[in-house]
Amino acid sequence: MQHQIVSREEWLAARLGLLKEEKELTRRSDELARRRQELPWVRIDKEYRFETDEGSASLADLFRGRSQLLVYHFMFGPDYTAGCPSCSAIADGFNGVAVHLANHDVMLWAVSRAALAKLQAYERRMGWTFPWASSLGSDFNFDFNVSVTEEQQREGTVEYNYRPSSPAANVKPDAGREGPAKGAAMTGTDVPTYARERPGMSAFMLEDGIVYHTYSTYARGLDGLWGMYQWLDRAPKGRNEAGGYWLRHRDKYGDNIGA
Repeated sequence: MQHQIVSREEWLAARLGLLKEEKELTRRSDELARRRQELPWVRIDKEYRFETDEGSASLADLFRGRSQLLVYHFMFGPDYTAGCPSCSAIADGFNGVAVHLANHDVMLWAVSRAALAKLQAYERRMGWTFPWASSLGSDFNFDFNVSVTEEQQREGTVEYNYRPSSPAANVKPDAGREGPAKGAAMTGTDVPTYARERPGMSAFMLEDGIVYHTYSTYARGLDGLWGMYQWLDRAPKGRNEAGGYWLRHRDKYGDNIGA
């Protein structure tokens, strides 16, 4: 894209015009946040079990004394050898955030279907400390539409992001056609195995000992939680993804940003 080179005064005039639209977007975002909080709740009656660093836990146990629970549905299937690179990039921002949330009545967890030992090993590799639970053997991921079975893949009967979806569809539609193949390679799987997991986040409330589901979002609905993309959206070239799926696990870029 060719850009005009202008005087400071001309740039300021253009910037003030954009600022007006940014303020409108901020007000709209505030209104959407209020409407999220006004959504009705769904009582969770099914008993889900998770494996955590402290042992077996129920969904209510994940609240750890708080009234609110946020779950990031992290793509790490039972047959993966590493976490999804996109989910890993999002999770790179969780460590510091989780501490603040926990001290504001909100627990943040990642939940994946891989066995706990795999999650713990990967967590050590990435230097993460936020809570991460395994839902292996539970219906949790399937009930919240972030995992599909091989049978569903064969039949094509899958819902994702509140609409029918191809089980082999690109889990990050704007990443280019090669996204699933590269993601699969980086997780040590093939594309069908990789595509059986999907990203998302869900919110829950604990009130009078009862857990309620209050909100879930998927796909581009996760953009606001992805700190890296919020920075890129403000960089001169934006997300700059015309060249395809560029993400790597952060310990695989092979360079030193301090060099």
